[in-house]
Amino acid sequence: MNATQATEKNTRTLIGRVVSDKRSKTITVLIERRTKHELYGKIVAKTSKYHAHDEKGEYKMGDVVEISECRPISKTKAWTVTRLVEKAREV
Repeated sequence: MNATQATEKNTRTLIGRVVSDKRSKTITVLIERRTKHELYGKIVAKTSKYHAHDEKGEYKMGDVVEISECRPISKTKAWTVTRLVEKAREV
């Protein structure tokens, strides 16, 4: 590989639902994954919450977004919003 070629870094990306947009430039994204219970074999839904950087404040509660890992922006924030997957439906 030449020194002139840019090396592309593999970054983690996750897709989840926005559960909070109250903080300035920050959203909270809920990631749900399904795993099999080790002992009983039942499929169990496990969730994780990540704080993601939203510079313009354009994502609202209920939106499905893709977030990618980045350098630490604050104590709890090391993810940025990459794109909007699905807009929240109005009820």
